Amino acid sequence: MTHVSNREIASMSSDALVDRLAELQEELLQLRAEQSLGGTPSNMGAFKACRRSIARIRTKMAE
Repeated sequence: MTHVSNREIASMSSDALVDRLAELQEELLQLRAEQSLGGTPSNMGAFKACRRSIARIRTKMAE
């Protein structure tokens, strides 16, 4: 699951945010690897959703 809403992020603890961030970064790495091997990603919107979710979590952690 790539999308994480602001409401979900607000209810997460700091440990849960760190864990979720690691999961999203791993997912983004897999998406990039899939694309670099010449295949088309199964979900084209997954890149954008994953990057935005990472940005949301990093913003919350910086507060």
